[in-house]
Amino acid sequence: MNIRFAHVNLISRSWRSLADFYIAVFDCVEYGPVRDLQGEWVDRLSGLEHAHITGVHLALSGFDPPDGPTLEIFSYDECHQVSEKPINGEGYGHIAFAVDDVPLCIARLLDHGGSLVGEYVHAHVAGAGDISVVYARDPEGNIIEIQRWG
Repeated sequence: MNIRFAHVNLISRSWRSLADFYIAVFDCVEYGPVRDLQGEWVDRLSGLEHAHITGVHLALSGFDPPDGPTLEIFSYDECHQVSEKPINGEGYGHIAFAVDDVPLCIARLLDHGGSLVGEYVHAHVAGAGDISVVYARDPEGNIIEIQRWG
């Protein structure tokens, strides 16, 4: 069996606004057609009645479509809103981006409606090396790690 990582999905209040954030801050690129999914197969897949999903795939920085993984940002017509997830909450924790200038990326993130979870820190990780890193949130509260090793 051949296995290859495909994508990570974020459910958004406004897929267009959130996609624009990841394009502006992390240089992601819109890839493929805008999705407009509905019908009996979507209802069966999602376990919802009359599901309607719209959204887009973004090619992640450093990867070329169609072979690289994507960030899939979708909105449902009826979206179940949840409170902001704590950094130590169970389940998927964050998406991480490696950058060459963490302070510059933080500034871009803040300029586009993101926020910080904690502080920007420099540390030595035994066996791995030196890291400059911060946890942040996108405008909808999803957690992002911005890191630079070395």
